Amino acid sequence: MIPETFLALLALAVATLFTPGPNNAMLAASGANFGFRPTLPHLFGVALGFPLMLLIVGLSLGGLFQSSAILREGLRWGGAALLLWIAWKVATSGGIGSNGAAARPMRFLQAVGFQWINPKAWSMAVAATSQFIRPDAAVLTASLVAGTFLTLGLCSASTWTWGGQAIARWLTSDRHLRVFNLIMAGLIVASVAGLVRG
Repeated sequence: MIPETFLALLALAVATLFTPGPNNAMLAASGANFGFRPTLPHLFGVALGFPLMLLIVGLSLGGLFQSSAILREGLRWGGAALLLWIAWKVATSGGIGSNGAAARPMRFLQAVGFQWINPKAWSMAVAATSQFIRPDAAVLTASLVAGTFLTLGLCSASTWTWGGQAIARWLTSDRHLRVFNLIMAGLIVASVAGLVRG
């Protein structure tokens, strides 16, 4: 991969990984509600799950989703419905997956699996693989794309989780925590609105 292409890949990764979206909003909410350390399985599930998805899509599934309007639309609307449910859970509870004493952050495998039903993740995966994976060097370029997203994804997920934990000290009342969770839920809903329009 020539340096100009790699810089374009870096720019895409930074723009898509660090901006608000479902994963980042859920990590910030989890950091605020549960703290950084308990959120680590969720954090690693996002940071490792998306590059794994990129690698698999880049080596096998990308063309299928690019060529099938039915699959793309089913994923878009099904994923949007799931994200709206997650936004509702964030907005109406004390945290991700909370149910009184059973409140806990998302688990590693749940976060990995979530990437496969997240429309933003699919949009990013198809865009990145179609632009940066060369058919004549598919394994090498797919690995480079996945490695780039893994490295920057760990930074992004850590930043959003830490930001959620850092703001938690100002969320000492139930009212403040509720407002924060509503804002995070709003970010998820806003990302859904952008995805279903696209």
